[in-house]
Amino acid sequence: MAEPTTTESVWSYPRPPRVEPVEARLQVVHDDQLLADAVGGYRVLETSHPPCYYLPPDAVDWSRLQRSNTQTFCEFKGRARYWSLQTDDGLIDDVCWAYDDPVASHAAIAGYVSFYAGQVDACYVGGERVQPQSGRFYGGWITSRIQGPFKGEPGTEGW
Repeated sequence: MAEPTTTESVWSYPRPPRVEPVEARLQVVHDDQLLADAVGGYRVLETSHPPCYYLPPDAVDWSRLQRSNTQTFCEFKGRARYWSLQTDDGLIDDVCWAYDDPVASHAAIAGYVSFYAGQVDACYVGGERVQPQSGRFYGGWITSRIQGPFKGEPGTEGW
């Protein structure tokens, strides 16, 4: 499936979340260098959240990433592992994550990597620079075609 050509409300996204293939170019940039670059990947759509984009592992510059001890568990996707980014200024903790063995409904994203847009200099979907979802826990990428309000924004704490 290609990126949406009309505006989508995150309140029309399903719960539990759905995985969709995307054909757009997905890029992650830090320190003026591509950290990840792929044509196509997946997006996970969940009620109240901007999409999280997952890039194929062979699209990632692993030489700049270090395995983190952080692990989390999502009731819908399973257990995630994380990586930190080594920069000239030091280590940026937990910039990306992946599910090695997600639950069956999310098997397509096994091994695919998602980045926190707020932890790197820039992320792009089809050439459009995204805005990061508010809150350190959330990893959604906000484009001009996605409408909120989004979970994690001030005033949405009770959602």
